[in-house]
Amino acid sequence: MSAVTAVTTRIKNIDREKIVLGLAAPLLAIVTAVIITSLVMTATGQNPFQAFSVMLDFGSKSDSQVWIVNKAIPYYLSAVAVAIGFRMNLFNIGVDGQYRVAAFFAAAVGGALALPGIIQIPVILITAMLVGALWAGIAGYLKATRGVSEVITTIMLNFIGGSLIGYFLKEGRLAEREGNLVHTTDIPDSSFFFEIPTNVQPIYGTIVIAVIVGIGYWFVLSRTRFGYDLRAVGASEPAAEASGVSVKRTVITAMLLSGAVAGLVGMPTLLNISGNYGNDFPTGIGFTGIAIALLGRNSAVGMAFAALLWGFLERTGGQLEFEGYAQEIVGVMQGVIVLSVVVAYELVRRWGIKRQQRIVGEQLAAQARKNSAEKDAEVTA
Repeated sequence: MSAVTAVTTRIKNIDREKIVLGLAAPLLAIVTAVIITSLVMTATGQNPFQAFSVMLDFGSKSDSQVWIVNKAIPYYLSAVAVAIGFRMNLFNIGVDGQYRVAAFFAAAVGGALALPGIIQIPVILITAMLVGALWAGIAGYLKATRGVSEVITTIMLNFIGGSLIGYFLKEGRLAEREGNLVHTTDIPDSSFFFEIPTNVQPIYGTIVIAVIVGIGYWFVLSRTRFGYDLRAVGASEPAAEASGVSVKRTVITAMLLSGAVAGLVGMPTLLNISGNYGNDFPTGIGFTGIAIALLGRNSAVGMAFAALLWGFLERTGGQLEFEGYAQEIVGVMQGVIVLSVVVAYELVRRWGIKRQQRIVGEQLAAQARKNSAEKDAEVTA
């Protein structure tokens, strides 16, 4: 019974230590970010306490909360697309180009068809995922077969994708003009995604897509052989290869999955707002996803909170500017928060490793003393 009690106590101590380490990093990051941001505001002659008060008050309003949730949907999808690559040390910098190309061709297909919504919506979603996967797969193929850096190829593909859209997004090709806007043919009203009604404004139904993607991301990486292979390749390619994992196949598959998720990033805008792809379609979400993936530590739940935080900062940042604060202060906050999270997690990780090493050292020393005492007892006897 004493041995069982000792093991149970040890497990409880390990679990408690994991919880402490898990909470220490985000708390340290938040405190650091608040302090640095406050110092920046103070240095520019602005009151940081009033700024935080304005942000909390404005962000707590119902319309702001719905706006934040809707804004977080594409941010979260973008972060998951980036995180799939991050988990195996692949830097998919091309999510921005992948979702734009995918959204453009999905919009073109949706505008050219007149099917019932229950059929057309899946067609649009599948088209977006396939185009995104193929666009990212180019970089994955070059990485696996030619050793070309995915950072370079994905950045180049961003510009190629923008040029491709620019070529087809012209009147007489795959677009039409409406005043100063040039956009693809509008998709039928039946192809719009459902909305969740609230007292202020509706929440986009594409939040369901984000939830499904998040659950799928967690399940694949944590509960499947492919997820294990992916994480093994990220930890050590030679070791993964020696254990029978095909590094090349895993690289290509990971990029295809990353691109497929990236293809969904533009769907909240296409299926809940615009109904077409035009020259006013939002850009830059892919690069925001990189920051959110870092902020959320590639965790399905962590990235969800990070996306909501990003939306909160953008929503309340406009109110800060209205109150007379510098327009750039929100950008400063976002950058400081990401930097603080990266530094804080690294510091906590190193501290945790040193603590584990110290505990193991103490246990080995105690065992050595015990063995020595037993030998001395045997000699004396």
